[in-house]
Amino acid sequence: MNIKLYQNNDEFISGMTLKDPVELENNNMALHACVSKEDVLKNRKKLASHVHCELDDFVCAHQTHSDHSCQVSLADKGKGSITDATSIPDTDALYTYEPNLLLCAFTADCVPVIFHDEVSGIVGVIHSGWQGTVKEITLNVYERIRQEGQSDLKNLYVQIGAAISQKKFEVDHEVYLKFKNLGYADDFIYYDNKSGKYHIDNQKIVKRQCELTGIPSDHIRIDETCTFENPDCFSYRQDKNSGRHLSFIMKRS
Repeated sequence: MNIKLYQNNDEFISGMTLKDPVELENNNMALHACVSKEDVLKNRKKLASHVHCELDDFVCAHQTHSDHSCQVSLADKGKGSITDATSIPDTDALYTYEPNLLLCAFTADCVPVIFHDEVSGIVGVIHSGWQGTVKEITLNVYERIRQEGQSDLKNLYVQIGAAISQKKFEVDHEVYLKFKNLGYADDFIYYDNKSGKYHIDNQKIVKRQCELTGIPSDHIRIDETCTFENPDCFSYRQDKNSGRHLSFIMKRS
């Protein structure tokens, strides 16, 4: 199974599944975008075995490109793991202080954000497509965590996972204006005179959102793999029927 691990130690395991022609549906992990749900469940079970947990330890959200987040607990264990119908509704970010919950986010060009804090023990995942970014989901999640007062954002470490690159992420003027209106995205946008399109670096804008909440820049890493160009990746822009990567993190007990 093709998996990129970002972290694997006694306290935390995190990573991102990748496309794999040897696996069923090329290692697709999404029940909401598949040919065979049975095959996706087989892939998920393989992932569970690889990271030493069970399928019912997964917690998944029904992602809607919202700015909604949810703090989950052991009571949410298994939600969305075997059927999309039980996923946490209308949510694009999950976080928890509880151990042995595999928090999941599904992407195919969108930006996955994985974070943890060794002091408070919080872990989380965020799905930030361009709509989530202009709604400032990442910034909002961290502000919510700050207000809850259990975790100091200066202790957070953030992994921004593989996503579509600025070179391949072309948008029209209407979408460009949504990014420009953020007030801090101009450095991550350029205009292509030939195509008449704007190119957005969604990963670096998400990084800036992390920095704006006080997370130190040297605590933030970006996986520069382009999901559009890399054959190990699913890309919705390239193939509307593509599968999905699963970005995950779990705090070990």
